[in-house]
Amino acid sequence: MTDKKAASRRAAPRRESPFRLTTFILGAARPAQFPADAGWEVALAGRSNAGKSSALNVIAGLRGLARISKTPGRTREINFFRVDEQRRLVDLPGYGYAKVPTPMKEAWQRLMEAYLGGRRSLRGLIVVMDSRHPLTDYDRHMVAWCVERGIAVHILLTKADKLSRGAASATLHSVRATVLREYGVEGRVSVQLFSALKRSGEEEARDLFSHWLEIKKKAPVKKREEGPGPKRPGLGKPG
Repeated sequence: MTDKKAASRRAAPRRESPFRLTTFILGAARPAQFPADAGWEVALAGRSNAGKSSALNVIAGLRGLARISKTPGRTREINFFRVDEQRRLVDLPGYGYAKVPTPMKEAWQRLMEAYLGGRRSLRGLIVVMDSRHPLTDYDRHMVAWCVERGIAVHILLTKADKLSRGAASATLHSVRATVLREYGVEGRVSVQLFSALKRSGEEEARDLFSHWLEIKKKAPVKKREEGPGPKRPGLGKPG
């Protein structure tokens, strides 16, 4: 890397995440356990193993905020996270996992319908889809259900790092075209690529969260320029 490029990277501005103080409130197994319906909420839904928990952790900038299970379909409750006194993030149970018993699937469906259909504080829903397999029947049903009820939807095409740049771009354009054709709601349903591993799409998604939750942007924090100097002893590679 040239000195010019290195200096450019050192000077690159970064923004502090407005979600850095987010904490877990509770997991609700029935509507009576939901927190008071006041303020603003952004919810995430998606097929099990689409990378929903990883996406939430990266966007919030908090490793371990949402638990990542090695077994898809383990989230049985609606998990609420407190951003501040008036704002919350909401993690909905994953859908479409075949190994979950039918009665449990039906219970989850009733729980999510109760939340999505009656939550006045809900500002928008993030529908997480694996970019390699987007718009499954479950995904289409979720988007259509929300569009019919006037809920804003943002489709997060995760695991974009698994695709080549050309394939990822083609998937993005294809999903956008399909959404416009099937739902005819330009501006009401938005779409983006995302990779939790590469952290690509992180700022775009975070900006949307902040917009829906009416959080004002803070100015970027510039890293201090450091001139060449002697190496500090005792600093090895990070673990």
